[in-house]
Amino acid sequence: MTKTGGTTEADVIVVGLGVAGEAVAGTLAEAGLEVIGVEAELVGGECPYWGCIPTKMMIRAADLLAEGRRITGLAGSADVRAEWSLVADRIRNEATDNWNDQVAVDRLVGKGARVIHGHGRIISPREVEVAGVGRLTARRGLVITTGTTSSVPPIPGLADTPYWTSRNAVNAEELPVSLIIIGAGAIGTEIGQAWARFGVAVTILDAAPRPLPQEEPESGELLASVLEAEGIALHLGAGIESVSHRGGSFTVTTADGAQFHAEALLVATGRRPTLDADTWQALGLDGKPGTLPTDDRLQVRQGVWAAGDITGHGAFTHVATYEADLVARAILGRPSPPASYHALPRVAFTDPEIGAVGLTEAQAREAGFRVKTGVAQIPETSRGWIHKAGNHGFIKLVVDADTGMLLGATSAGPTGGEVLGALAVVVHARVPVAALESMIYAYPTFHRGILDAVRAVQSAGT
Repeated sequence: MTKTGGTTEADVIVVGLGVAGEAVAGTLAEAGLEVIGVEAELVGGECPYWGCIPTKMMIRAADLLAEGRRITGLAGSADVRAEWSLVADRIRNEATDNWNDQVAVDRLVGKGARVIHGHGRIISPREVEVAGVGRLTARRGLVITTGTTSSVPPIPGLADTPYWTSRNAVNAEELPVSLIIIGAGAIGTEIGQAWARFGVAVTILDAAPRPLPQEEPESGELLASVLEAEGIALHLGAGIESVSHRGGSFTVTTADGAQFHAEALLVATGRRPTLDADTWQALGLDGKPGTLPTDDRLQVRQGVWAAGDITGHGAFTHVATYEADLVARAILGRPSPPASYHALPRVAFTDPEIGAVGLTEAQAREAGFRVKTGVAQIPETSRGWIHKAGNHGFIKLVVDADTGMLLGATSAGPTGGEVLGALAVVVHARVPVAALESMIYAYPTFHRGILDAVRAVQSAGT
């Protein structure tokens, strides 16, 4: 790295050292390039400190409570008592190092990169300015991996209240007695179910008619029935009219006139890109700021690449690492296939897990495909002990009726995310669904439901 006047030059400047940025910076530095990474918060980003890792710790703990409570009537008797402090301690000390990123910084520096903590202001396709550091210039390329932040809707009264986002929930040392969640997507339902299992009185509100509204209707219907059976109150299909906070209590009024009260309020209404209008203009882009437009090599424009949530291809860690690899290969001149998202997997880590890949039935029809579907229940029985044991779900296949190729699939069940792996391979490799009928499936397994779903497709109309 060279310094000329007030400018420091490097081969590549990476702005944002979340999952994608850390991966790009590390790969390029190990390949011998001079790399400077700029991060305003913690190296590693949302996933290890407030997202994937700590939330899965709380979900794992909550699932253990649920399993313990299933012992009575199935295997004996059990007295299960929840203790949130154990979870909070694991999150603080095992997952996040008390929200300290020194281990991640050392890991990246050990690969040869330089890390700068500060807000990087992009002033041109090759230049970044960091307060207190000066101007950074990229000789070879600029990589933007600034991610997203919680999106808070402009609900009257909300901004004047001490509401929580998912970060506050992950940081919680103690749980509230009662909680209202605005948003029935993956974040809202995961945290809501987990905290309800720890004894919190949870209410989930959403303008959508069912949980996980972007997924198959069957997924939302299944999850709604499970959440309600566990004592979670759902009020869906009505927007939020107003929010107020008095005397330590929140009041949320919905558009249909209903009112809900709770000690805490969690806003889980999605995420928004972090780029502002000045950055958009500095990159020479047209239109309003949003997610960064990229080509199939993740290039925004000549010499500028983007990866992770900021590209809008899916706010998932697995998308970030996938794109980071493509960006690093492009900068190093290494061959790689073009970016492809036709087999994008996603999982809501509720109980049951809701895994999905590719297109939903509605998306496939909107895209102009002639569609056949097949649904298999897991297990295919209505006996009460199955539901008492938590072994319920379904597999749904969405098939192109003209080619026989699998366009999308949903796997809901105790191991829905794991069963999804087999379906993701089929979608990715464009294997004809007919080939799945001749396979041998281990019995008794949840993935054997794939065969039942294939046979349902074969007998279905369009």
